[in-house]
Amino acid sequence: MSRDAPSPTNPFALWQAQLAGERRLAAKTREAYGRDVRQFLAYLGADLGPPLDPKLKALSAQDLRGFMAARRADGVGSRSLMRQLAGLRSFLRFLEREKLADASALSAIRGPKLPRLLPKPVSATSALRLVDPDERGGETRAAWILARDAAVMTLLYGCGLRISEALGLLARDIPKSGVDQLRITGKGGRMRIVPVIGPVIEAVSAYRALCPYQLGPDQPLFRGARGGPLSARIIQFAMAELRGALGLPDSATPHALRHSFATHLLARGGDLRAIQELLGHASLSTTQIYTEVDGTMLLKAFDAAHPRA
Repeated sequence: MSRDAPSPTNPFALWQAQLAGERRLAAKTREAYGRDVRQFLAYLGADLGPPLDPKLKALSAQDLRGFMAARRADGVGSRSLMRQLAGLRSFLRFLEREKLADASALSAIRGPKLPRLLPKPVSATSALRLVDPDERGGETRAAWILARDAAVMTLLYGCGLRISEALGLLARDIPKSGVDQLRITGKGGRMRIVPVIGPVIEAVSAYRALCPYQLGPDQPLFRGARGGPLSARIIQFAMAELRGALGLPDSATPHALRHSFATHLLARGGDLRAIQELLGHASLSTTQIYTEVDGTMLLKAFDAAHPRA
């Protein structure tokens, strides 16, 4: 049996199994939480076990504060510290529920204050240029690659997908004439139905017609130059080249197209609850940040145009 294999004597592995099963956290989140716990144990000089190290049973608020201070001294930012604290809370509370340790030290710990960062969408005009393959017509890359990149970006802006969701599509998921929706599995395994508009169908169809590789129904829809699954890094690189050519700021990333999808819908009178469903947000409070973005853009337009501003 491996060290992290679930067993009655391996609380770390049982906790990881609970994150995957009951809480249905994404694999990357579970991996990050596990890494955070290992870093904390290394700071304590404690062993992962089994059996559970006595230092975890006698944990104090000072231990937690010292760890957070040490991570801050190493240059770790507030958002990363917040995630590390979330991972530790999850693990320690699991140990407490299993009657293996006392997690009361957590009550004395507050997370770092986070600046409220508003999403930075691009304008509707810029978004349309970013998803237009003709904007890269002078490049030496193959036509199918330009069509592929445009199709991915059109899914981000036209359907509000995360880049991981777009690149996770299989060939059988291809939107086509007569099929105007996609079934997407997002963060935490949450399923949602996303409407697909005509330009998205056209962009994906153009890519499919030019793609030189066989697109079996259970194979990835988007392929790299050598036929393997397409990497998000390639789309990020393509976006960086495009924003340079179009004179857009560094904030014009693939994820900014998803932000633009939500912001432009809201500006046209879209219902906030409906936008929450389209984005796959678990909480409406996450979606409400776009109301602040829309208000900020409105004030900027006012300041730029009003004669008494």
